[in-house]
Amino acid sequence: MTSPFEVRVHLLAHSLENAGISLAVLSDPDSIAYYGGYWNYLGMEFGRPTLMIVAPGQSPVIVTPLMESEMCAAMSWVGDIRPWTDGGREWRDLLIGLLGSPATATPIGIEAARLPNVIAAEIREQLPARILTDIAPLIAEQRMIKSPDEIAIMRQAGEVAVSMMDAAADAIGPGVPEYEIALAAMQAGTRRAASLLRDPQDRYVSPLIHNLQILQSGTDTCMVHRRAAVRPLELGDPVYLCFCGMVSFRNYKLGFDRQFFAGAVTDEQARIQEAALAAQRAALATIRPGIRCEAVNAAAEEAYAAAGFSPGYRTGRSVGMSLLEAPELKRGETRELRAGMTFAVDGGITVPGKGGGRIGDSIVVTEDGFDYLTPYPRNLKVL
Repeated sequence: MTSPFEVRVHLLAHSLENAGISLAVLSDPDSIAYYGGYWNYLGMEFGRPTLMIVAPGQSPVIVTPLMESEMCAAMSWVGDIRPWTDGGREWRDLLIGLLGSPATATPIGIEAARLPNVIAAEIREQLPARILTDIAPLIAEQRMIKSPDEIAIMRQAGEVAVSMMDAAADAIGPGVPEYEIALAAMQAGTRRAASLLRDPQDRYVSPLIHNLQILQSGTDTCMVHRRAAVRPLELGDPVYLCFCGMVSFRNYKLGFDRQFFAGAVTDEQARIQEAALAAQRAALATIRPGIRCEAVNAAAEEAYAAAGFSPGYRTGRSVGMSLLEAPELKRGETRELRAGMTFAVDGGITVPGKGGGRIGDSIVVTEDGFDYLTPYPRNLKVL
């Protein structure tokens, strides 16, 4: 039976052929996971690149460090895995040999924004006649519409996210330090993810929820991406939690944000939070196939203006195997929504030096609207 990964590679190869590109070097770990079913944990940041070569009419190849090659073979459907070892020319001669003769002038497809400089420099030095063509738009187009299997995984990621938020909300109270709330979320998410996995078939899928928790409290809620610290909560504090970058299940990521209030809320805090909630509601009310992304953003901006506020950032971004995919819900984005697209949709207000109001959910566009991937109460909540 043909795996979904093989189908994806076939579609990519067809796109390359239509674009007159002889082969592609995939360097983004998320792309290699999407096409190859393999992700490694100690990659370019340790000086150890993993690369995938895709060419029309040929079997794909994965180039990976020798120490990772056994895990790669166990995880991936790709049969041709070329290991390399530290020292000497390492991956260089292996890669150049796969790219063809220096006299060949056919273009090589690359992911320009995700190709490490050291690899780009090696290709240009050894193969000066080859044109490097950015194929990121081809890949983005293919990954834009999620398959039913992908959406099912993203719904499970939503279950993990909701478990995290429930545990975080339960931990909130005066005197509780921010990091304890983050720990509660991470533990609950890990346990929920583990409950969705089975051994031995999921042996290479880690349930562990990690990364630095985006969490602020008090007046620091004006700092959208401050991480959890040792600050203890005070009565009446707003507490903002963002799980972007943390919720990752089977390598699929979601956006999910909530703001709570510890024990009490002032009228002004409630007004700001309600305005953020209204902006998200306005954006979500527009979502259906055929609507331009910029129109979703415009609906949120109209809601901010009606409440006397200005927008602080885009209304949303596509989510999937990467934290940021295409398209985005922002000014100037003319692409139309299509069923199967998945987005994080936000409402957010910042009052410098004083605080803010926040909410965010992940959704999937359906044939007549949308479904939540993060089904969770969206009302102002005092804990």
